[in-house]
Amino acid sequence: MLAAAACAILAALGAIHLYWAAGGSVGKDGAIPSIDGKPVISPGPVGTALVSVALFVAAALVAAAAGLIATSVPPILLKGAAGLLAFVFAARAIGDFNYVGFFKRVKGSRFAQRDTFLYSPLCVLLAALIGVAAAA
Repeated sequence: MLAAAACAILAALGAIHLYWAAGGSVGKDGAIPSIDGKPVISPGPVGTALVSVALFVAAALVAAAAGLIATSVPPILLKGAAGLLAFVFAARAIGDFNYVGFFKRVKGSRFAQRDTFLYSPLCVLLAALIGVAAAA
């Protein structure tokens, strides 16, 4: 059940990034770190689509590690990869100590507010859900 929740969240995030890659704009204004209204990074459609693919692959990995989908990959590899993915989301929640994560220095932007109250807590939740799926 927890793994299925993680898969659903990852797939939803993948769909949002795919929407942005296709030119959608709703919610995009608060999705990129900025300083004085200027984006720190400027991902294009291809980069955003690659993030989407990575999120869909992560959802499939978690599903396979939890036994929700069949695969010929040895369970030890799936669980190890899922454990690494949980670590990545935990690291994202902690952040880079500049623009993202709970310990960021740049605050006050729309992204920074969303990161503190939505993105970083979501990463903690995903790290926990995926970690449980990897350990089960």
